[in-house]
Amino acid sequence: MQDSRNTIAGWVLAGGIAALGLSIISGKVFHADKPERPEKLGYVIEGVVSSEGEGAAAEVPIATLLASADPAKGEKVFAKCSSCHSINSGGANGIGPNLYGVLGKPHASVAGFAYSDALKSKSGPWTFEEMNAWLTSPKAYADGTKMSFAGLGKAEDRANLMAWMNTQTGSPLPLPAAPAADAAPAAEGEEAPAAAEGEAAPAADAAAAAPAAS
Repeated sequence: MQDSRNTIAGWVLAGGIAALGLSIISGKVFHADKPERPEKLGYVIEGVVSSEGEGAAAEVPIATLLASADPAKGEKVFAKCSSCHSINSGGANGIGPNLYGVLGKPHASVAGFAYSDALKSKSGPWTFEEMNAWLTSPKAYADGTKMSFAGLGKAEDRANLMAWMNTQTGSPLPLPAAPAADAAPAAEGEEAPAAAEGEAAPAADAAAAAPAAS
């Protein structure tokens, strides 16, 4: 009886050793062609940067897009805004304020419109950069705004819209200068060359317009 128990125990022990050995061998086989770091899973989503710092290419600066923007296309984009905003001279306020001539005006400046405290707290004029941020996400730009519009996800749509709105005024503002595409950065350890005496510094972004929500 004792010999039978020893035999069974021996087989169990041998089976365990064999299973452990197979596990180690299979792990080495399946890891042979794998990199040390885990593989990346899933699909790359445009505009989303991964936790490892790798992501889609940076968005084109809005000044660059404005330089080639199409006001005619911007007028079509404004159709999304027209249910709440008028943009004709002397137009009445609706759910949102009238937007005629809003370019360069201070935030929350249309008389008689009940703006939210969130938008009234914004200082300075509607510049192209400010308007771009507003059009991207009104709620992110002015937390607490009453404007329910989610925003325009495509930078080209925002540029076209602002270019068209810039025509809906008696005094259109100059578009901001697009960044130089061929400007090479200074080599490491070298200082960028100073502007020649009398050379004008790059112009600041001109004021811009877009749906000024409540």
